[in-house]
Amino acid sequence: MGAARKQSVKLDTGMFEDVPVLRRKWQAALKPGETLPRYEDVLLGSLGRLADHLMLLKCENDAFAVSRTGRYAREWLDDERWDIPMDALRPDCATVLSETASNAIANNGPYLAAGHCVRNGMVRTYDVLALPTSARWGGTLVGAYVNERGAEYNLLDAIFSTTDDGVIALSTVRDATGRPFDFQVVHHNQAAVRLLNVTERSLLWQRLSTGAHLLCSQSVIGRLRAAVKDDRGDQFEIDSDERTLRMAITAFGGILSLVISDVTPLKRRDASFKLLFDSNPMPMWALDAETMAFVKVNDAAVQHYGYARETFLRMKVQEIWPKGEWLSYTQALRDVGDTYQSEHHSRHVKADGSEICVLTFGRRLMLEEREGFLVAVVDITERRKAEARIAHMALHDGLTNLPNRALHQERLGEALEGSNAAGKRVAVLCIDLDLFKNVNDSFGHPMGDRLLTEVADRLRLQVAGKNLAARLGGDEFAVILADDTSPKQASDFAAGLIEILSAPYEIDGNELVIGASIGIALSPGDGISSEELMRNADMALYRAKEDGRGTQRFFEREMDHQVQRRRELELDLRRAFANGEFELHYQPLVDVAREKISGFEALLRWRHPEKGMISPAEFIPVAEDIGLITSLGDWVLREACNEAVKWPSEIKVAVNLSPAQFRSRSLVQVVISALANSGLPPKRLELEITESVFLAETDANLAILHQLRELGVSIAMDDFGTGYSSLSYLRSFPFDKIKIDRSFVKDLAKRSDCVAIVRAISGLGRSLKITTTAEGVETTEQLDWLRAEGCNEVQGFLFSCAKPAAEVEQLLRRFGARASRAA
Repeated sequence: MGAARKQSVKLDTGMFEDVPVLRRKWQAALKPGETLPRYEDVLLGSLGRLADHLMLLKCENDAFAVSRTGRYAREWLDDERWDIPMDALRPDCATVLSETASNAIANNGPYLAAGHCVRNGMVRTYDVLALPTSARWGGTLVGAYVNERGAEYNLLDAIFSTTDDGVIALSTVRDATGRPFDFQVVHHNQAAVRLLNVTERSLLWQRLSTGAHLLCSQSVIGRLRAAVKDDRGDQFEIDSDERTLRMAITAFGGILSLVISDVTPLKRRDASFKLLFDSNPMPMWALDAETMAFVKVNDAAVQHYGYARETFLRMKVQEIWPKGEWLSYTQALRDVGDTYQSEHHSRHVKADGSEICVLTFGRRLMLEEREGFLVAVVDITERRKAEARIAHMALHDGLTNLPNRALHQERLGEALEGSNAAGKRVAVLCIDLDLFKNVNDSFGHPMGDRLLTEVADRLRLQVAGKNLAARLGGDEFAVILADDTSPKQASDFAAGLIEILSAPYEIDGNELVIGASIGIALSPGDGISSEELMRNADMALYRAKEDGRGTQRFFEREMDHQVQRRRELELDLRRAFANGEFELHYQPLVDVAREKISGFEALLRWRHPEKGMISPAEFIPVAEDIGLITSLGDWVLREACNEAVKWPSEIKVAVNLSPAQFRSRSLVQVVISALANSGLPPKRLELEITESVFLAETDANLAILHQLRELGVSIAMDDFGTGYSSLSYLRSFPFDKIKIDRSFVKDLAKRSDCVAIVRAISGLGRSLKITTTAEGVETTEQLDWLRAEGCNEVQGFLFSCAKPAAEVEQLLRRFGARASRAA
C-alpha cells in the first residue's frame, strides 16, 4: 500500500471513538443469561483498523500470556512474537496488561485503564481497554485494545543530573474500583539509589508493596496515595539512620515525581553552620536583609560565579541580577517568609558577563544580630538547554533532524488557514524512496540510516522560505509548498526532486542508487484541511508507485473511488474468512516418465456469494496487506492435509507458503499440527516457497526451513529463474524441487533462449539431484520439448485446470493408466 499502509500503525487520532465502539460491540454480543459474550462474536469479524490495535490474552494457571497481536500492538510491545508469557514482555507493558485484564475479569465487563510506558526517557500514556470473553473450549480470553493518548511526560533525568537530589518517577497501580493501592518505580537517577541505600536493579520497576526501603513504609505510601487522589503536591521529612530526607511529591496524570533531598546538614545548621556553608558544593551566600549586600559567600559560589571572594563581599546582590530584573527580584526577596523556594527560574550574571538560569532556595536567619537571608543556588542552565532540546525533539525527527509529522501537520494547517482565506493554493508532496528496502536488506539498517540523513540533506537544500520538508517516518518524506503554487510549479519542483534524490550516493566507499516516487495534492481543489490534503497526496503517491516508480502523479478523484473499492474488498475478505467462503482447488502434477499423476498443487479460491469467483491475483495482495494471509495460509495447510489423506498413498499434495507465515514464527508448529490432525505422512506434503522468503531475516527463515525438512516434509522453490539470486538460494538450502516458471515454458517452441534456460535448469536439477517441475504446460509441443530436455514433472491446462476436491478422484481414475496428451 506504500505510504498509506505504513501510516496505519501510527498514532490513531480516532482512539476517542474506538473505546465506545468496542464497548458497544462487547455489550451487543452479550446474550441473555450469559456472564460473558463469546470470543468470536466480539473479536472476530469487521474490526477494520481496530484489529491493528488489538491483542489476545490467554489466562492459564492464573497467569496471562499474549497469544495474538495486531501490527500497532506489536510495535507497542516491541515484540513480533506470538504466545508470549507476561514475564517475557517489557515490565511496563506487562504491568498494565495484567492489571487491566485482571480487573476486567473481576468486573465481568470491559475495563479501561491508563498505561504509562517509558520510551527513550519519555513517559507515554496509553489507553488500554480489556474485553473479557468466553472461549468455546472453556476458560476466558481477554481482548486488549491499546492506543496512545498522545501526551508525553519528560522525566527530566538530565535536569537533576548535576544535583545530589534523588529523583524517582512512580506509576500509579489501581484496583478494580479505580482506587490507587500501589506504586511502581518507572524511572530514577543515581542519587535516588544512593539516598535509599539500594541497588539499581532492585529499585527500577519495583512495586513499593514488595520492597523494604524507606519509600515502602505505609506512612509514605499513604502520602503518595493522597497526592494522587487529590492531584496535588506534598512535602514531608523522614528521619532514618541519623539522616533527614526531605520528600517532595508532584502529581501529574497518574504519574508521581518524587524528589528526595538529604537535608541533614540543614537540620543541624545551628551546630555545624560553618561546615555546611563553606563545604557545600552548591553556591551559597548570606545577605544583609536591609542593604542586600553580600555578608558571606562559600567556595562554590566563588568558583561558580568567577568573582574573587573580596570582590563578592564588596558587592550587593543586585549586581549579579540583570538590570531589567532588579525591581522584581528585590521585591520577591523582601517577600520571603521563613523559608523560600523559587517556583520559576531566575537569571544571574557571572563575572565574565554570561547569564545562567538558576533556582534559588533561601530562609531568613539572624547574622550577628542582624536580620539576613541564607541563599542556596542551583544552576539549571544545562537543564533549560535540555528542555529546549526536548522541545525541539518533540517536533523533529531524531535521525535526520527534519521536522516530524507533528510539526509538518501544524505548519500545513497554518499554511492552509492563510491560503484558504486569501484564495491561494498550497501544494503537498508525499515522497517515498524507491528501492530503499534493498539497501537495508543488502547493507544493513545502519547504512540505511546514513542514506536517510543524506536524503534529508538534499531535501533541505531544495526547500526555502515558508516551504517545509519533513520526515514522516521510515522512508516517507513530505514537502509543503506554502506560497501560491500552480500545478506546473508543483510538477516542476517534484521532477527536480526526483532527479536530485535519484542521483548516486557515496557512503563509506559504496555507491548507492535509489529513486523517489511523489504524489501531489493542491488546495483547495484536492482538500481544504491538512488531513484531507495529506490523504489525497498519499493516494497520488500510491498511484505513482503502481505506475512504475520514479514518477510523480497528481491526485485525481478516481483514486478516491479506487480506495473505496479497496476498502470494500478488505471488508468482504474479513467476512469471507469468517463465513467460510474460501475453498481449495487442486491441479495435478504429472510425472513425465511414468505419465501418471504424482501429486496435486492446492490452490486457494474465493467464491463470493454475490460477485462469484474472485481471482487470487486480486485478493491475495489485499490479504497480505491487512494481515489475513497468515490465517488463510494456516487454513490452507490444514484443509489440504485433511483432503490429501483420502488420496492414494503415493500421491503428494503441494501447498504454497507466504513470507508472512515465516514472519509469524509459528509455521513449524502449524505444519506439525496439520499433519498430526489429518494423519498425513510428512513425506506426502510438499511446501512451495518463493525467493522473497530469503529477502529478509534470512538466517531465521533458513532455520525454519531446516526444521520443516527434519519433519520429513519436501521443500520446493517456486517460480525459479525469475529472481535476482536464485542460484545462491540453491546453495543456501538443499531444495527437493525447483519449479520452472511458466514464462519460460510459454515460448519454448518459439524462442531459443527459453529452450536454453529450461535446458540449464533441468541440467542443474540433475546435477544437484533436485526434481524439476515445469509450470503452465498448455500444448503437446511444449510437453515434447520439456521431455526432451529432461524435465521430471509438469503441470498445466494440457492435463487439467485446478479442480474442486470432489473431482480429484475422477482425475486420478482418468490418469490411472497413462496421461493423455489430448486431455
